[in-house]
Amino acid sequence: MTEYETVIGLECHVELSTRTKMFCGCVNEFGAPPNTNVCPVCLGHPGTLPVPNETAIEYIVKIGLALGCGIAPRSLFHRKNYFYPDMPKNFQISQYDLPVCVAGHIDIEVDGETRRIGITRVHMEEDTGKTTHAGATGRIAQADYALLDYNRAGVPLVEIVSEPDIRSPEEAAAYLREIRATVEALGVSDVRMEEGSLRCDANISLRPTGSDELGVKVEIKNLNSIRSLERALTYEEERQAAALAAGEPLVQETRHWDEDQGSTLTLRSKEEAFDYRYFPEPDLPPLEPDRGWVESIRASLPELPAALRARFDKDYRLKPAQALILAGSREWADFFVETVKLGAAPAAAANWMTQDVAGNLNKAKLELRDAPITPQHLADIVRLVEDDTISLTGAKQVLEEVLASGADVEKVVEDKGLRQVSDTTALAALIDEVIAENPDPVDQVRKGKDGAIGFLVGQVIKKSGGSANPKVAQELLRERLSGS
Repeated sequence: MTEYETVIGLECHVELSTRTKMFCGCVNEFGAPPNTNVCPVCLGHPGTLPVPNETAIEYIVKIGLALGCGIAPRSLFHRKNYFYPDMPKNFQISQYDLPVCVAGHIDIEVDGETRRIGITRVHMEEDTGKTTHAGATGRIAQADYALLDYNRAGVPLVEIVSEPDIRSPEEAAAYLREIRATVEALGVSDVRMEEGSLRCDANISLRPTGSDELGVKVEIKNLNSIRSLERALTYEEERQAAALAAGEPLVQETRHWDEDQGSTLTLRSKEEAFDYRYFPEPDLPPLEPDRGWVESIRASLPELPAALRARFDKDYRLKPAQALILAGSREWADFFVETVKLGAAPAAAANWMTQDVAGNLNKAKLELRDAPITPQHLADIVRLVEDDTISLTGAKQVLEEVLASGADVEKVVEDKGLRQVSDTTALAALIDEVIAENPDPVDQVRKGKDGAIGFLVGQVIKKSGGSANPKVAQELLRERLSGS
């Protein structure tokens, strides 16, 4: 890739968590039965008029301010005209040349280096309905028929458009993580990519290293996770580099990311720009936010992820990678802080959360908010490990049970017999048996080959059924083998 420089820009779509839709009073709710949250306005019936959702306007201003954007003194809604079955009006109310928020930025960190990514614009629009293509693949080309659900039609949608400042798939993933964390911190969206409340399209091109001229751009769709984004961009980066090296022409097109195949596939050509015939929405007045109102929103902004990471570094001395994970979600950050308040050492709480808790949740495909574990559970686990009541292995068993059932930690320890035996009298007989049964490792330890002591400790733990305290067992073995 040294011959070429990668140029990436992202378009992130954020569904806002308002109580109602953007231009009507229908409930904004995920998972409702199909076509139940609809009305004549969002279905585009003749004679209906849109009424802007004030909360949605407040939320986009919050997003813009958090991203360092200027808030336009005057912006317009436009009609974006095109026909598609999931858009009942045959046009989308969006914004064109006068968006609400312009010229912002966000800082990301990759491999210890901080880079600033420009934000071109943040604009407001309404979402479209959802089309389900019925067939073996779920793809439109192989579909037998399509089902339309208009519950999502009219949901307030914010589009965040980056400058083409991103230079690698890793930076793109970091950018999307930071956008997600920032929007979640603002409390304006749950940013659940699996539910579509945060969606992302990526534009990628390659150009000769040192060139200022952009290459042929490819847009990638169907990126429903940060992992998918990084994988798709890595594949496309390699595909384009191979084509350029072979002298093969690239075409401007939209490509579909196939998660199972791990590749992008041609969706449609974009050699000719589609004419959306934008014109100002005649039924909506311009947005002219009061300066005092905007400043009151700015004053109410919560602590954002970058500031939270800095605080975690100052107050808890967390590793940068741990702070990135914990500050990446307000839910995780609050859980961590509460665990520490309950007496857990910050380093231990951070290790458990970023490794074992995160790993178990990923395996179970659960969000922290949906798991029965509480900060008290984790604080109790940390305490029992630190005072040698249970072993690290036993603690992992306790965590798995807590994540599955939410049971009391002490009860799990008792029910599973995980309390460590630290009584030297109770362990003495086991120590003697292990020494008698393993003459070779015993001889190695006595000759100064200390590595064999771990094997002997393991044998004591095995004989105890896992209940022996390894620290006490090792101390007793050393006493016995030193002749004291």
